[in-house]
Amino acid sequence: MTAPAASSSPESQSRREEDAAILRRMAAGETAACGELYDRFSRPLHAVALRILRDEKEAEDIVQEVFLALWENAATFSSERGSAFGWAVTLTRNRAIDRARNRRRRAELLGASAGRHAAPIPASAAQADEALLARETAGAVRAAVSRLPDEQQRALELAFFGGLTQQEIADQLHEPLGTVKARIRRGLLRLRELLPHRHD
Repeated sequence: MTAPAASSSPESQSRREEDAAILRRMAAGETAACGELYDRFSRPLHAVALRILRDEKEAEDIVQEVFLALWENAATFSSERGSAFGWAVTLTRNRAIDRARNRRRRAELLGASAGRHAAPIPASAAQADEALLARETAGAVRAAVSRLPDEQQRALELAFFGGLTQQEIADQLHEPLGTVKARIRRGLLRLRELLPHRHD
């Protein structure tokens, strides 16, 4: 799938260059850059996922997966092929569309397996079963987060699962912004060690 048109976001040339620079820092292992990119991209990416899936929880899971993919694959980004934001939106759309298709496919399979004379499976039951399977990756991440020290765990939960920016996290926790950034940085480094490498 090609990258979305520039109309997806009001990207100026300077913004594109800043985003690309952040990805280069991520590729060099600078975890603070991941937090910066999260603050810039998380809300529009969440809106893209929510528009496709129409499910708040699943949209949050998709955004979380996309940021892990960006973190692990930042070195593969090339500004010659498009913008960093375009790449992130493409990842988000592809993952959300795949999840929506899998949800429909599984509901159809469950319906067919019930047999023509069997009572139909309620749509809610099929959706609940698909949602459970679709969240396996998110479950692994949540399990890894639960192994972090409390202060890192809280900061990452508010960022990835709560959708807050680093400044909003600092305000909520009544902590200096620098402290919150350091916790997120250390937490991301530890998550990278705990989670198996994923290819996207």
